[in-house]
Amino acid sequence: MEYVSVQDAEVPALGLGTWQLTGEECYEAVSTALELGYRHVDTAQLYENETEVGRAIADSDVDRDDVWITTKVTPGNARADDVVQSTRESLDRLGTGYVDLLLLHWPNPLVSFRDTARGMAELRDDGLIRHAGVSNFRRWRLRRAREKSPIPLLADQVRLHPFYTQQALREDAVESDSMVTAYSPLAHGGIMDDRVLTEIGRRYDKTAAQVALRWVTGLENVSTVPKSTSRDHLRQNLEALEFELTAAEREAIARPSYAKSAKLFLRNEMGI
Repeated sequence: MEYVSVQDAEVPALGLGTWQLTGEECYEAVSTALELGYRHVDTAQLYENETEVGRAIADSDVDRDDVWITTKVTPGNARADDVVQSTRESLDRLGTGYVDLLLLHWPNPLVSFRDTARGMAELRDDGLIRHAGVSNFRRWRLRRAREKSPIPLLADQVRLHPFYTQQALREDAVESDSMVTAYSPLAHGGIMDDRVLTEIGRRYDKTAAQVALRWVTGLENVSTVPKSTSRDHLRQNLEALEFELTAAEREAIARPSYAKSAKLFLRNEMGI
């Protein structure tokens, strides 16, 4: 496994996202991932699967301290007292005494992040979270949040894939010794038939999805949490770490003309 080293943390570069996974499907996906070697699991209060995630970790042969667990506070719980109370409830569902990273899932324009961060700081002081961060914050909002927070913000979790590279946010992460966690790194399957990724994959006997994951995990200060339920796909995602892209290949994936060719996809996916 590769790791992203930021602040005082070592975060597995590839994890399992659990959005839209519930019940036994979630339990089985997390269990399989841990068996295969995953050590990073991402969940959230809004996903309503913290119980299944926690049960899978508890039932595995992997020590809790060897698994990086991220969960997220729903925006409706953004006030300090609600951050503390809802996170304690998340810990009860997860069956663990702490989480490695707690994020505010989306900005709440009705609550100052200063108040949210105050709750996060209390949780960290009590040993209930190791690190704090945000999700779906644009760069300007992240910078304001950082100014208001009494504790360092480790991560911003955002949509990031070869068609949507978040370059400015990534540059900010490097400058501030923080990280970006990429969700939807396969663009909801939109990269599967991409010509550039497919051609590069043929050189290494890899799929377009594996090339996309290798591109994302090769970015500085970036980890990623693709979702999968299939054992084969979970294994293939891990195998994306087994080869290296050349500088020319990485440039071909990220070059402006390539990004321009993806505009139609972005309009369909994101409504822009």
